[in-house]
Amino acid sequence: MTDKAAMERLSRTELSVDFTSADLKSVDAKAFQRGITSRRTFLAAALSVPVLGALAACGSSGPSGSGQNGGAPPGSASYWFLTSQPQEGIRTAAVERFNEANPDSQIQFTAFQNDAFKTKIKTAIGAGQAPTLIFGWGGGTLRSYVDAGQVDDLTSWFDENPAVKNRLFPTAFGPATVDNKIYAMPTETVQPIVLYYNKEVFDNVGATPPQSWGDIMDLAPRFNAAGVAPFSLAGQSRWPEMMWLEFLFDRLGGPEVFEAAYNGEPNAWSNPVAIDALTKVQDLVKADGFVNGFSSVTADSNADQALLYTGKAAMMLQGSWTYGGMATDGGDFVSSGKLGYMNFPGVDGGTGDPSDTVGNPAQYLSIYSKATDEQKEVAKKFLSTAVLSDEEVKEWIGIGSVPIVQGTQSELGTSTDADFLEFIYRVSTEAKVFAQSWDQALSPTAAETLLDNISRLFQLSISPQQFADNMNQATAK
Repeated sequence: MTDKAAMERLSRTELSVDFTSADLKSVDAKAFQRGITSRRTFLAAALSVPVLGALAACGSSGPSGSGQNGGAPPGSASYWFLTSQPQEGIRTAAVERFNEANPDSQIQFTAFQNDAFKTKIKTAIGAGQAPTLIFGWGGGTLRSYVDAGQVDDLTSWFDENPAVKNRLFPTAFGPATVDNKIYAMPTETVQPIVLYYNKEVFDNVGATPPQSWGDIMDLAPRFNAAGVAPFSLAGQSRWPEMMWLEFLFDRLGGPEVFEAAYNGEPNAWSNPVAIDALTKVQDLVKADGFVNGFSSVTADSNADQALLYTGKAAMMLQGSWTYGGMATDGGDFVSSGKLGYMNFPGVDGGTGDPSDTVGNPAQYLSIYSKATDEQKEVAKKFLSTAVLSDEEVKEWIGIGSVPIVQGTQSELGTSTDADFLEFIYRVSTEAKVFAQSWDQALSPTAAETLLDNISRLFQLSISPQQFADNMNQATAK
């Protein structure tokens, strides 16, 4: 069954919010066989983690990705990136334009689904078979590559090519920097986490978007009474659950709460603010705030988006990258103005700034240290001439994304998605703190422990204090 036919079938079906796990797996497998796009990426002012399972790849232009140089022929550079349209198409087009313009300097690419990529890249780096260009989100994972000597220091290259560096958002370089040296080039788009809502569902219930945590808790029984899940959530993927804690920690106590944990301060996770945030999440779970069976919903299949645009859920906390998927797969949901969006509201009694945001200040490309000199030169030429070229910038804007290139604000207003783009630009630039996603800020080992404990927290199998005890041990230095 095609994606379109499956979506239409789903739209015609009366899906109950009382999904069983099997129901949700059916939606995942049959209706939305897609990979989510780039993920999220600590504290960038104002403007990974392995998952066990199949290593499915798709959209490859050449080798499957095994062998030296990520499977590319000798002399050519290799590049692995993420699947899911429309973003995958933009990445593919950038490589194809480069290859056409440089017949003697080719890039071989392979596309992977998000979670499969994280497993594959870790395995390849450990085996000495990584691609020339290593896609990632910076932060703790990049530091682990640096500590192992797996990626090149690009500081002097940027110094020699100031035009490449100066056209990008300065704050995008925070997660690319380790010990004051730059080990990755920021690419693609700025991606804050957004609270989406279905305006039609809100109108049917006679409700207004939440302006506080108290409003969120008050809305849960109203939507449940109407047969609609208050929130869609891809719990099987775990990292969408993390977004809730990121915002609650920030809204209750500001960025300092997680910063203490990030710095390995003793008992940082036992901070009363942290315990309060962990308790509030479980309060929402107990209030049936999330779609039944959320632990079986995956983000890679875009099933959480489908629950929102088909009206089975009223709201969804997800990355700005999901806008393009909803516009592509959701019929007229986006074009007709049924999609609403806002920054996460403040929390009653909290001391955090409601203008803060979390997510990805950018995405990142590093150069594999074991690649040949010839392969590295091809990669650098690709970074300087093809990545975020004028054509690519227009393509990102065209799918409702804000590229990390300075001076493009005027172009946002010409897009059919101008309102959303200007919202993302405003949230990203007006935030006093744009925090990097926790699982990217932390080391891969600590991040895996974090995601495992978040999943258990949402499943109500551990208490807030047990979560704090486990994480205090994982991040202690």
